[in-house]
Formats: sequence, C-alpha cells, structure tokens
Amino acid sequence: MSRILYPTDEVAQQLGVGLTTAKALIKSGELRSVKIGRARRVPSDALHEYVQRLDREQNGETAAEVA
Repeated sequence: MSRILYPTDEVAQQLGVGLTTAKALIKSGELRSVKIGRARRVPSDALHEYVQRLDREQNGETAAEVA
C-alpha cells in the first residue's frame, strides 16, 4: 500500500527544498494540505499537482492551452 499523506519534513525532502520553503508553500496555499488534529499533512496527489503546475507555468503553457 502506498502512502497518501506526507508530513512537512518529508514534503521538503520529496520536493528537494528546505523545511522553511515547504512550510511557506503550505501556508500560502500554493501546496494543498489537510489538517489532522494539530498535524498538517500533504496528500501525495497535491505534490504531483504542484509540480505539474510549476512545469506548466515555467514552460509558458496557459490554462486555455491545457483545456
């Protein structure tokens, strides 16, 4: 069974960024997350969505071109 939620430190590791950057992405809403009790977790599909969005933005693809 594959993992569906990641803690912030593992998100940082998966994205290859620092913990502060990962927390900032979550706080700003750029990276979708959920709260379970007091813990903040990032769904695995949110990581993929974030990276795909970055790829589209950096390669000049607009929302109209995707649709």
